[in-house]
Amino acid sequence: MPCNRLYNGVDYVPLPAWKNQLINLLDIAGMGPILSALQGMVFGPAVFIIVPVGCILMGCVHDYFSGMISARNDGLQITQITKKYFGTTFFRFFTVAVSIMSILWVTVFIYSAGDLYLGKIMNQTDFTFNNPSAVWIYAIIGIYFFVMALFPINKLMAKVYPFIGGLVLLGTILLIIGYITYGLQLPEIDFANLNQHPKHLGWLPYFFMTVSCGLLSGSHATQTAIVARTLKNEYEGKKVFFQTMCFESLIVMIWAAGALYVYHNLLVPVEMFGTVNVVNVIAQHFAPLNLSAIVVFSVMWLPLTSGDTALRSLRMVVADAFHIDQKSLKNRLIIVVPSMIAVFACLFYAKIHSNQFSALWQYVMLFNQLLVIPTFLMATILLWKNRKNYFVTLIPGLFYIFITSAFILNAKFGFNLNLKISEILAIILMFISLYSIIKLCKKENVEI
Repeated sequence: MPCNRLYNGVDYVPLPAWKNQLINLLDIAGMGPILSALQGMVFGPAVFIIVPVGCILMGCVHDYFSGMISARNDGLQITQITKKYFGTTFFRFFTVAVSIMSILWVTVFIYSAGDLYLGKIMNQTDFTFNNPSAVWIYAIIGIYFFVMALFPINKLMAKVYPFIGGLVLLGTILLIIGYITYGLQLPEIDFANLNQHPKHLGWLPYFFMTVSCGLLSGSHATQTAIVARTLKNEYEGKKVFFQTMCFESLIVMIWAAGALYVYHNLLVPVEMFGTVNVVNVIAQHFAPLNLSAIVVFSVMWLPLTSGDTALRSLRMVVADAFHIDQKSLKNRLIIVVPSMIAVFACLFYAKIHSNQFSALWQYVMLFNQLLVIPTFLMATILLWKNRKNYFVTLIPGLFYIFITSAFILNAKFGFNLNLKISEILAIILMFISLYSIIKLCKKENVEI
């Protein structure tokens, strides 16, 4: 395994399976899955069928293959592995795209975590840089990300994450207890009226883009590489990658249940549906014995665990691309310092143009879903050449080519085409992609 063969005491370090599971869970289960639950339930109770089924058939498959392909390729990031499957040109383009996405991803988590702490803990209403408290909070979160991305995984992350994981678990358990004691009543799934979105957004493509982090997330491919370097044997792969994604989906469903109750009973106005403020309402309504603060506080840790690993994976992406040895602290600083400068530049821009945050989030969401496609297609080539069932990765890969293409063609910040035209063009792109992937499979032999 890479953790033994390439041991460097920083990223390549053997860790027990339970720590790998915990690190991977907190890597992938940030605010994204919670927001996915809150925003996904706006479409209606059919989410309770689509999310778990989609998670098992797509999300878990994606995470398992991205982690195991990385483990069998020296723990390299997905960007570096694409060179083997798709060539140097795609690799260069993809590395730039993933690096930009990672910078935006870290920016979003500093932004959202900072605003959460300012609003919920410090009772602040001014979230601009004119507020000294805001400047300090963003700076402290940025320093935390910087330190966690810089130091060896077994020195800080593996020691801090069990505490954070315990807090998240406690908050989740308290919420479940609240549901049971309260006697949570949910409406039946109405197949005659599946789409209940107040803005009448369609299931295709908007639901699958909205609920991305709870069902299938391309950014997980950069996170699983972190754990692929600490995995002690391949038999732990199903636990660490597949089962962890199942548990993330379970967290999504727990919060989705509360969101559905809140929406169905109009405990918040319609314009607040899908916003982070719903977390507070669910916690206050269901947390037993006035323990809602613990539930909210457990959620507030999640942007931190996603942001620090996003910065760490960015360091690994750049290091892999330029073959920079990460054993030296100096070499790590060479990557992390400019990355943090870029992050704070994006944060400054987003703060002085507060109306741009929603646009920033849309681009992050789009990049996030585009990233799933190379992982699925690489896994398809691998399975094809080894005479395995390649349909388990080919079908979701083609499906998300359709989803992401239809979305960018229809979105106002994209090509702003009519939805029907966008869907037709997306279907054409899907079949062109299928033809291309068949040619790639037949072109050369690809070993595991």
